[in-house]
Amino acid sequence: MALTVSLVVLAGIAVLILLRTGYLRIWPALAAALFGFTLASTGIAPLISNTISSVTGWISLL
Repeated sequence: MALTVSLVVLAGIAVLILLRTGYLRIWPALAAALFGFTLASTGIAPLISNTISSVTGWISLL
């Protein structure tokens, strides 16, 4: 049985754990989120998306 989990969910869990343990503060986390939203509206967004898809596809073959 294969279980698929969205990369957004996994990243959200990682950020939540980092916030709870104190390794990441709220303001740097918000700045990184704003940077991500800004980056998503640029021309490099398709390249990043394709790279993430390629890496996750490669990992699933292992």
